Amino acid sequence: MKIAVAGTGYVGLITGVCLAEMGHRVICTDIMEEKIQLLKTGRSPIFEPGLEQMLKNNLLSGRLAFTVNPKIAYKDAEIIFIAVGTPENHDGTSNLDYVHAAAYSIGICIENDVIVCTKSTVPVGTNEKIKEIIQSVKPPPHQAEVVSNPEFLREGSAIIDFFNGDRIILGTNSKSAAAKLEELYLPLKIPIIKTDMRSAEMIKYASNAFLAAKISFINEIAAICEKTGANIEEVAYGIGKDKRIGPYFLQAGIGYGGSCFPKDTKALVKLAGNVQHKFELLESVIKVNNRQQTLAVSLAKNILGSLEGKRVALLGLAFKPDTDDVREAASLMIAKRLLENNASVIAYDPAAVPNARKVLGDAIEYTMNVQIALENADLAIIATEWEQIKHFPLELYTERMKSPVIIDGRNCYSLRDIRRHSISYISIGRPYIIQDKIMEGRSYENSFLH
Repeated sequence: MKIAVAGTGYVGLITGVCLAEMGHRVICTDIMEEKIQLLKTGRSPIFEPGLEQMLKNNLLSGRLAFTVNPKIAYKDAEIIFIAVGTPENHDGTSNLDYVHAAAYSIGICIENDVIVCTKSTVPVGTNEKIKEIIQSVKPPPHQAEVVSNPEFLREGSAIIDFFNGDRIILGTNSKSAAAKLEELYLPLKIPIIKTDMRSAEMIKYASNAFLAAKISFINEIAAICEKTGANIEEVAYGIGKDKRIGPYFLQAGIGYGGSCFPKDTKALVKLAGNVQHKFELLESVIKVNNRQQTLAVSLAKNILGSLEGKRVALLGLAFKPDTDDVREAASLMIAKRLLENNASVIAYDPAAVPNARKVLGDAIEYTMNVQIALENADLAIIATEWEQIKHFPLELYTERMKSPVIIDGRNCYSLRDIRRHSISYISIGRPYIIQDKIMEGRSYENSFLH
């Protein structure tokens, strides 16, 4: 099929490249000329395992192309995917300016009947507005059927998710459009669920909200575990074996981040408010997550006392491993709180340093070498569970650091391994391991120390 993709951000680029990999002819368009020129050379503006090689292969095959000219992109297209950003407004609502602009551009440029398929995460009722905008500038005889087709891609494993997803949601009132999209996706052998447009839009928000709720729930249980002597990892394993609950998103830590969960949970709360429903459960989920993102600094002050003049190694900047995305990352909040407490910060990350620098500037130091980050550090805070960190030799903490104190916001290490070393180790929902010399003259909250 001839396919166009509006937007070459995370979702748009993954969608375009993967559809080309399936054998379709795909052209992606974006208003950012610099990004389009970069993509034409086969280089990806985002870090995602396997993406750049697949991008290069499909450019060479001629199945994939990029342009800043929407007329070129939409000419003869059978399906147009809208995958533009929906950033958060100051009041927590979704900014739909880019979505509406894409719809207007489609209406202006199309020269044949087309299916417009919305990948962007949008509030309930948006797809109806998209169709209204297109028809206002391109009345019949040309028809534009609109389908809500939300994405469920996880950063760091997006290509795997595209080809091996749990389900594909098609929300539309048009049987012919649904049949066309079903034909497109059928080779993936992923279950296809057909709904009305508004239900499809809600499925995306409800999915992210539920997963965010699981994360905040397990973090609340972790806080209780710390005060009662239970171990959150054993608790999570035990409840996760229940088929009604499942093991996923039950990893205690310093909270969720990224481009989806924070934005979508707040947008759903606002959406509920707009129809006079107070979403108290989700409000609490957000409140718990905000608290978790500052937990590491609170723990540091509890263990070390004042952070004044302390050198802190912040290990991990991306909101999760295998991505360079720092949007709503806990690391940014941690860095800012450390600076407020007059600590000096050196941050390590194998991929996200350029993006973090755009936010934090030169207020902190950066490195792509863990050992350099740890050199003469008073404290290490683990904010991202990169494999490079999970497999980092523990003896190097004692060799490199001034005083080996680790606050592990992602529970990367086993307590058994830690006990083999002279390291003070504070993780989430598990007993603290404290070397007596670190705590001379101070008290601490965790009562179950081993």
